[in-house]
Formats: sequence, structure tokens, C-alpha cells
Amino acid sequence: MECPKCKGLMVFEQFYDYQDDTGKASFTGWRCILCGKILDPLIDAHRQNRIPALTSRARRKATK
Repeated sequence: MECPKCKGLMVFEQFYDYQDDTGKASFTGWRCILCGKILDPLIDAHRQNRIPALTSRARRKATK
């Protein structure tokens, strides 16, 4: 698998998170051996469900 950030090699790995509030102590995902980026199913789900930015609420120049 190729890293979306640096195009480096990604390896499948098991990660441990003892402070996770879901009750799971470990999860599996992909880690880039060059830049360290981590991808897992939860990260992918959040990226697919994100809300697009509101461009109509952009800052306007102040008028005097």
C-alpha cells in the first residue's frame, strides 16, 4: 500500500491504546515507514463523513 501523504511504503500493524474510551485496548491499521502516518478504519470513516467547509461564511473586508 502507498502512503497518501508521502507516497512511501505502508505496513499493516497492530496498535495499542490503553486510554481508549471504547473499551478496546488495540486496533489494526496501516503505518507509513517513512513519515509515520497512521490509517485505520475509524480514520477512514471520519474522512468520508466530514462536512464540507462553508465558503459563504468567509471573512469579508472591513468597511469604514
